[in-house]
Amino acid sequence: MPDTATAPTKNKQLLDWVQEVVALTEPADVHWCDGSEEEYDQLCQQLVEAGTFTRLNEELRPNSYLARSDPDDVARVEDRTFICAPTEDEAGPNNNWRDPDEMRELLTDLFRGCMRGRTMYVVPFSMGPIGAPVAQIGVQCTDSAYVAVSMRLMARMGAQALAALGDNGAFVPCLHSVGAPLEEGAEDVPWPCNADNKYIVHFTKTREIWSFGSGYGGNALLGKKCLALRIASVMARDEGWLAEHMLILKLTSPDGETKYIAGAFPSACGKTNLSMMVPKLRGWKVETVGDDIAWMRWGEDGRLYAVNPEAGFFGVAPGTGANTNPNAVKMLEKNTIFTNCALTDEGDVWWEGLTKEPPAHAIDWRGNEWTPDSETPAAHPNARFTVAAVQTPSIAAEWDDPAGVPIEAIMFGGRRSKVVPLVTEARDWDHGVFLGSSMSSEKTAAAAGNVGELRFDPFAMLPFCGYNMADYFGYWLSLKEREGAKLPRLFYVNWFRKDDDGKFIWPGFGDNIHVLAWIFRRCDEEAAADDSLLGLVPAEGEIDIEALDVSKDDMRELLNVDPEALRDQLPQMKQHFAQFGDRLPEGISEQMRDLEQRLDQA
Repeated sequence: MPDTATAPTKNKQLLDWVQEVVALTEPADVHWCDGSEEEYDQLCQQLVEAGTFTRLNEELRPNSYLARSDPDDVARVEDRTFICAPTEDEAGPNNNWRDPDEMRELLTDLFRGCMRGRTMYVVPFSMGPIGAPVAQIGVQCTDSAYVAVSMRLMARMGAQALAALGDNGAFVPCLHSVGAPLEEGAEDVPWPCNADNKYIVHFTKTREIWSFGSGYGGNALLGKKCLALRIASVMARDEGWLAEHMLILKLTSPDGETKYIAGAFPSACGKTNLSMMVPKLRGWKVETVGDDIAWMRWGEDGRLYAVNPEAGFFGVAPGTGANTNPNAVKMLEKNTIFTNCALTDEGDVWWEGLTKEPPAHAIDWRGNEWTPDSETPAAHPNARFTVAAVQTPSIAAEWDDPAGVPIEAIMFGGRRSKVVPLVTEARDWDHGVFLGSSMSSEKTAAAAGNVGELRFDPFAMLPFCGYNMADYFGYWLSLKEREGAKLPRLFYVNWFRKDDDGKFIWPGFGDNIHVLAWIFRRCDEEAAADDSLLGLVPAEGEIDIEALDVSKDDMRELLNVDPEALRDQLPQMKQHFAQFGDRLPEGISEQMRDLEQRLDQA
């Protein structure tokens, strides 16, 4: 059995845990990751030799690789993701719950001997800048070199994290295996996994993460959604801070004044694009602090200060192009790991939306021949890129500041073709929490359910809140009671209003700066607003449309709330809140009654 006698730490808790994992999983070898460039290059070469990585053309895409996953291991598996809180009520209807003792027994059986024939990588990492008050140290034991190299890009990984942990520091234990032991003499596969036995499990009381069977990033890079949201949301509730599924951007006006804004958006609502926006309004500047997760603690001045706990971006490739996100395209020019993209004849990657014209021929994400006439897409719809944040042209100088940045406004948003205005400001804190708790998108023909039916994703946290969401709403409502709190303003934005012909009315992307500029001025009490059924909307003329292909009539439609259409959606909203039963905070119920009263008077 491999021993830890030469381990680069004296932390007894860590050494004991690693020994327990070795005894359980029986790896052939143990490698403690130091996070160095030399180690990264060696592991990437090892993955090339194993057939997991294809090295891309050095002239076109230096130091970059393409991985193709098993077709049964391409995305997060929410139905196999569990919150093992002490009771089912604590987990809530928003989570899959299993009894912690029963789940631990089941997983122990699965993990027994699961790393035979493989190397176990011990991956120390810090979520949050090293030494930041909000930072959390995690240690992941994994039998996937793909995970080890990806974690180097996604977190502050290796010797620096181990040094921050010290000899007596506490850490979040993260155990991961692809669940495919390699018996002696057996031939390995490029992407080992266990498609029939996937478990992504969070023990919230003991702050542990166990993941089995999947090598895909969202299930296997345990610092990301697992620690930084599901476990961290429980830590934040218990310790009085916030762990949120939010971008953080730095917005600077033509006068040189800066504000930091956070934003919660479900997937496919343009979160990464917004965080890296190239503004189409003279004199305004947008810089990126983070594109996915925000940890916010209270400052001595009573404001919320946010850090991006990640050190990299794990983004969806399809739809990312020069028109939608030019900063991301530039960011991906080198030092990037791509997963499930297409491979061009020139040795570069391609995906739908990268260029206007597709390549004449490519090898698709499954390894098959592909041409524009093929019936299947070249890249998987969930194809990914993994890249260090520092490569982003729009990265803000403060992105790695341990003190964080002060948040002056928080935006919520979904995909709504009708009813919800382009931008709405909450009347007060409780109303803003209500807007966040009722965030929704309309289902399309591509999704299960009826077209136009609402899919609720409160605060964009539905798959990521580690406890009962009713209690989560209550926690947000309670923030206004904190002594000396200077709370950010809350807004609801919707870039996706359509006209009667089904065409988007608002141009979006770089033109979203017009909405951000109004939010900026509202924070300074310099912009006018009118009341509507859903909240405060820009007064006529407050959003400059002179340079836009948007008429005054379009603008009125973008800010209009149709009482009948809103009334039609009330039953779905009530059903959404009803699932939480008696745990739903009175503050949310009161806001719902207020909305109904406003509709009665409309």
